[in-house]
Amino acid sequence: MARGWESKDVQSQVEDRKIVAENSGKGKKSVEDIRRETERRGLQLSRTRIKNDLESATHPNHRKSLEAALEHLDKKISELS
Repeated sequence: MARGWESKDVQSQVEDRKIVAENSGKGKKSVEDIRRETERRGLQLSRTRIKNDLESATHPNHRKSLEAALEHLDKKISELS
């Protein structure tokens, strides 16, 4: 189990380095821009997970909860765009 968390941490570090490398090549982005991009990416990953859960959900209350979460994430993503 520790190995799984460790690899995710490494993956996160690699992604952070890619962001920094992309930003240095395209011109300087502010810390706020980088924070927003990171937050948007996290929200999009959560949205993907919820969509996948929604496809397999069978209980009506669980589906409602997932649909509400999906709606909330869509709103947050649109606010960041």
